[in-house]
Amino acid sequence: MDSRILNVVVKGDSMWPTLSDGETVQFEKINPNNLEVGQIVLTTHPLKSKIMIIKRIKSLNEERVFLIGDNPDPNASEDSHNFGPVKQSEILATLAE
Repeated sequence: MDSRILNVVVKGDSMWPTLSDGETVQFEKINPNNLEVGQIVLTTHPLKSKIMIIKRIKSLNEERVFLIGDNPDPNASEDSHNFGPVKQSEILATLAE
């Protein structure tokens, strides 16, 4: 198996309808300097270091990444609206295509 590929089970509805709770998706480890707005990424929760989160990049500014969930319910996703932007270097992987 390719060591750059991570199989991740989605937990919760923050990325619904794009990704569903219980779905297994593949992420590819990448160079965090190659990120683009719109990509779905995997990172460690900035306030809960033992939790991994899946979010979409809304914006990239001065080495910082603003992450959001896809769920239209504003209460369904804990994202950069709650914890602020994260460093590009903290992004671990992007959703494999």
